[in-house]
Amino acid sequence: MTLYLHPTITPDVIAEAAQSKIIYGVKLYPAGVTTNSQDGVLDVGQYYPVFEAMQAHDLVLNLHGETPDTEVLQAEAAFVPTLHTLHAAFPRLRIVLEHVSTAKGVEAVRQCGPTVAATITAHHLFITTENAEQDVYNFCKPIAKTLEDRIALLRAAVDGSGKFFFGSDSAPHPIESKEQSNAAAGCFTQGWTTVLVFDALKQAIENGWISNHKITQETLEGFLSTYGRQFYKIVELSGASRRRIRLEKSDETIPNSIGSSSGKLEVVPFRRGEQVMSLSWLDKM
Repeated sequence: MTLYLHPTITPDVIAEAAQSKIIYGVKLYPAGVTTNSQDGVLDVGQYYPVFEAMQAHDLVLNLHGETPDTEVLQAEAAFVPTLHTLHAAFPRLRIVLEHVSTAKGVEAVRQCGPTVAATITAHHLFITTENAEQDVYNFCKPIAKTLEDRIALLRAAVDGSGKFFFGSDSAPHPIESKEQSNAAAGCFTQGWTTVLVFDALKQAIENGWISNHKITQETLEGFLSTYGRQFYKIVELSGASRRRIRLEKSDETIPNSIGSSSGKLEVVPFRRGEQVMSLSWLDKM
């Protein structure tokens, strides 16, 4: 579980959260940068006592890394100095730059010490600004950037450093929220995230953006599972508790939409109508 950084979050709340054993971090949303962030942070410095408490109690600071009131394609790059400032002020505080979307963001994370990492989404491995402009269901925040940025994300996903791991950021906004003048930001990928990551890497190999030898079982498991668990200090499963997955070529197709049982809610998945591999769970190692 993660708390939403807000004036009600105090050092005492952080101490209580750490004792809960079910709260792992606190999410910082700069005010107004994405859907439902209107109550986000206006002044990062206001929360330094909270960050000090988080460092002392070993909770994770999750950052939506965009600067408000900045041109949307430059918002993440503009946030990089804030990341560096926070890391310098709190070097033992574990920080995750969530859904990194730029080559500059990737490089900033690499420049920081081992307490700083980043998540990468399946949809940011696929799309650029042009795709977001052509289809509202590719519109997300941070908005997808250039092809150069996309390639940087793909390479980071398989670099084996442990500083980059998967985060879905899946957002099942109803059709009416997406197909309005002020469209909700977010891509609905849940249910196909793993196969989407594999497909994105396959395309990257075919395009010559990454080398085939980079795609190993170790790097794939690391990106999709173990790197994140290690960063969050979650006990690794072993023996009978561990399960593996199998991906196979199939004629499975992502549906054009998914509706609730009541028929009152309908969402459109990312890459709707496209054929994907099938995924199955194996009961034994």
